[in-house]
Amino acid sequence: MIAIVDANSFYASCHQIFRPDLRNKPVVVLSNNDGFVVARSWEAKALGVPDLEPFFKIEPLLRRHRVAIFSSNYPLYGDISARFMRTLQGIGDQVEVYSIDEMFLSLTGHQDLNRLAWQMKDRVWQHVRLPISVGIAPSKTLSKLANHVAKRHRQGQGVCVLDQPKKWEWVCRRVPVTAVWGIAKRMARRLATLDIHSAWDLATANPKAVRQVSNVNLERTLEELNGHPCLALEDLPPPKRQIYCTRSFGQKATTLQPVLEAISVYAGRAAEKLRDQQSLAVTIHVFLHTSPHEPNYFSDSVTAKLAYPTDDTRLITALARRMMQGIYRPDHAYIKAGIGLIELVDRKHQQFDLLHPGQPERADRLMSVMDKINRQQGKGAVFLASQGIKKPWAMRQQFLSPQYTTKWQDLPVVRS
Repeated sequence: MIAIVDANSFYASCHQIFRPDLRNKPVVVLSNNDGFVVARSWEAKALGVPDLEPFFKIEPLLRRHRVAIFSSNYPLYGDISARFMRTLQGIGDQVEVYSIDEMFLSLTGHQDLNRLAWQMKDRVWQHVRLPISVGIAPSKTLSKLANHVAKRHRQGQGVCVLDQPKKWEWVCRRVPVTAVWGIAKRMARRLATLDIHSAWDLATANPKAVRQVSNVNLERTLEELNGHPCLALEDLPPPKRQIYCTRSFGQKATTLQPVLEAISVYAGRAAEKLRDQQSLAVTIHVFLHTSPHEPNYFSDSVTAKLAYPTDDTRLITALARRMMQGIYRPDHAYIKAGIGLIELVDRKHQQFDLLHPGQPERADRLMSVMDKINRQQGKGAVFLASQGIKKPWAMRQQFLSPQYTTKWQDLPVVRS
């Protein structure tokens, strides 16, 4: 059997851990630059706060109902996620971290699955103070469906176990096909041409007919809906094939200097991610644009190859800045820039050039020291001077909460 454990309204719940006065109250989290709503507590959903709605449109509604508002705080979310995952590591004989707030667990040998699900809920609440939902079934697709039911039907109190065919048949007959893992609206429209509207319609469909509107992945989904596991758990996520780092500016950039500072910061962050997954970059993509909603919209981008495959922040930043200088045009107010490392190679399998020995060991040691200092002393402890100090272009975070677990000066204070 396979379980998927999913933290409820994860971003909002992270804030409620350190603000217990907000439990059972409406909470929303805004995207980067405080642009739009990306997470809502159950109480905020009940008030009718829509998802992915621009903040300026719904601010009166939030103020009227005294909804707690937070800017995104990704250092906090990342640390709480790691604690949440570690709490459950020993329960499954194999685990797969699927996303920042979801993990699959293989439950071989466990008999009383309902009791085990409740033990997981109690343990995560006791150790991390996170509310979770648990779905258990014979396949990954059915366990996702069980989790879907656990989240939406409060009578189950966050637990749904589909361990018998009659149970998952009962669920499949009552949920639309879009509730199935991997079936988006576009695919649902194609399936509708085959008169497939519910999860049960898909589970009982002719695999050859389904193959005609999709590919072998949908056939696997069909098998999984019938309790035949086709998708194995992955111990380690595959390395990313592209790494992008892009942000909107907190205020429009009308000169070249803030744009160059911003692209230096983004290049540094992308290079860190590159080193985390032990890859090297071959090609860079840089872009810049103004607001598409304003007159004289301007947008441009450029790609270029590095001298050799590298993860050296200095080389990537220097090339990115030169590329940005090439596409920058004066007399515009820019709102966004970004960099993509779009051709990546595995560091273990890089092919050396006959005319160039590749990245020197000295650069490897320097990058390793930079990463170690930033891990131990906090992000941004050491950085390139080209990234700037004051960063007036940085994104808006009007409602930013403390980084309670990752920043010394933000540690919670207990008074007695």
